[in-house]
Amino acid sequence: MKLSQPRAKVFVPDGVPVDEALARTTHLAIAAHQDDIEIMAYDGILKCFSRKDAWFTGTVVADGSGSPRSGLYETCSDDDMCEIRILEQERAAVVGEYAAQVFLDYPSARIKDPSETNLVNELYSLLEATRPRFVYLHNLADKHPTHVGVVVKAIAALRRLAPEALPEKVYGCEVWRGLDWMINDDKVFFNVQGRNNLERALLGVFDSQICGGKRYDLATEGRRLANATYAESHSVDETNALMLAMDLTPLVHDSSLDICDFVLGKIDHFAEDVRRSVTAITGP
Repeated sequence: MKLSQPRAKVFVPDGVPVDEALARTTHLAIAAHQDDIEIMAYDGILKCFSRKDAWFTGTVVADGSGSPRSGLYETCSDDDMCEIRILEQERAAVVGEYAAQVFLDYPSARIKDPSETNLVNELYSLLEATRPRFVYLHNLADKHPTHVGVVVKAIAALRRLAPEALPEKVYGCEVWRGLDWMINDDKVFFNVQGRNNLERALLGVFDSQICGGKRYDLATEGRRLANATYAESHSVDETNALMLAMDLTPLVHDSSLDICDFVLGKIDHFAEDVRRSVTAITGP
């Protein structure tokens, strides 16, 4: 892999050569910012933790310079925050026993630029180096524009892979918008119950966010509990921690599908479900 940005690098927690570390990847996350991985791709982290036959690799695309800050971090410059957030993400990679942690270091403006092709090329190189079976991305209904930029660029890179190199599944996960609104038939459910110590340790290393004014640790754990409780209205809970995702695999396996139409179709399913529920009571 050739990485073009100033702080771009690959961190390998157990010190094996980079090519070897990437090649052992089975579960790959491509996220916008530091700590997005631990929020949206915890299913993959959990499935690979303490195993030698499954390995998780995280990828952070953005440089992290624009994060909000207060308290101890209030006077930090954008450059300071970039370095702090890289160190925090490396700590999470150690805690989670990742195969590797990739930093691409792109400014948000370039991620959102429709004409940006270099990022797509680097993501394609990453996918060729890792050949993952499972890929975790942001969901296409996420309200953060940089997140949407990352998932669109990642889909473009995935579509360039040869058929035999395509992952089995590609998931669009929750961060800056939950997916509880989707109808159940459109949801992917991940049971992430157990190992609360790992969950809390992974998010707890991002001190610049937590002490800086954003309690992502509590909010993420709360969302997973809420998902589990509200998953079904007429049955008891089967888990106390549930993550939701949008199945993006069809977009990767069939490049003729329009990305915007695909996600709007999920919204249409939701609208029709609401219409059917209300008109069943009010009449047509």
